[in-house]
Amino acid sequence: MLFGKISQQLCGLKKPPRSCDYRNFWGWLNAVFNKVDYERIKDVGPDRAASEWLLRCGATVRYHGQERWQKDYNHLPTGPLDKYKIQAIDATESCIMRIGFDYLEGLQHVEKIRLCKCHYIEDDCLERLGKLENLQKSILEMEIISCGNITDKGIIALYHLRNLKYLLLSDLPGVREKENLIQTFKTALPSLELKLDLK
Repeated sequence: MLFGKISQQLCGLKKPPRSCDYRNFWGWLNAVFNKVDYERIKDVGPDRAASEWLLRCGATVRYHGQERWQKDYNHLPTGPLDKYKIQAIDATESCIMRIGFDYLEGLQHVEKIRLCKCHYIEDDCLERLGKLENLQKSILEMEIISCGNITDKGIIALYHLRNLKYLLLSDLPGVREKENLIQTFKTALPSLELKLDLK
C-alpha cells in the first residue's frame, strides 16, 4: 500500500493508468541500494561494506572458513572487522548493478561468484570485474546464467581473471560468438574448464 502511494506520486497522477511504468520506480530504488558509501568502506572495511551492499541487494555471501551462507542483512556477524572475509558471492536474482561494483575493489579472498538471473548485470559490470586486481588473483570459479544483458564483449573481459579455473555460461541470448569465446579462453587461460550451455 505504501509503495502504491509512492509510485502514484512518482508517476504524477492520482490514479496511474495500467500503462504507467513501475520499472522506473524500482530502477531508482535499486540504484539507491547500489550507491557506494566510501566512508562506510573506510569505517568497517571492504568485506563488511561489500557484505552489506550484497545482502541489501538480495545476494548472499559465504565467509572464508564457514559453510553457511549469510542471507539476512540483520544477522550479519559482529566482531573484529578483519575476521570475516568474503569467499563466495551468490547474486541469484539480486539487483546488483555496475554502480555498486566499487564495493568489490578491496576484496582479496573471493574465490567464487555466481550471477544468475541478474537483470541489471551488463557487459560493463564484467569488464569492471575483470579489471579489479584483487579479483584477478583470487577468483577461481564463475557462473553466469540467464543474465539477458550480457554479450560476448562482457564475457571476453573475464580472461583477465588469470586464476580462473571454472567458468559456466548458460542461457545467455546475447552471447553469439561461441567459437570465438572458446578460442580466446583457450589461449588466455589454458587450464580453464569452460562449460557452455548456449543456443
